[in-house]
Amino acid sequence: MSVRANRVAEQMKKELGDILNRKIKDPRLGFITVTDVDVTGDLQQATVFISILGNEKEREDSLLALEKAHGFIRSEIGNRMSLRKVPELLFEVDSSLEYGNKIDELLRDLNKDS
Repeated sequence: MSVRANRVAEQMKKELGDILNRKIKDPRLGFITVTDVDVTGDLQQATVFISILGNEKEREDSLLALEKAHGFIRSEIGNRMSLRKVPELLFEVDSSLEYGNKIDELLRDLNKDS
């Protein structure tokens, strides 16, 4: 990833966190954290990795709310950042936190047994 794409990704991560927590009023949107943003080198696409607190149904509802607010989120990013073209946003659930917690739990269980 180029230096510019990296800078854009970091700025987008910050702005997206603010937009998701303060601007979107959809009741389906749960507690969401933007864990990472990966922008392509040509700045055409941005994959937004999010972690959603809650059960499977709450996660699905949150993703639906994000898809519905997709246009609004893109226009907010466009207003806040000085980019000629706002990247297309793709939202993906980041399961690395859950995976890390599961491994942590397994290790704790191993230590109890020994």
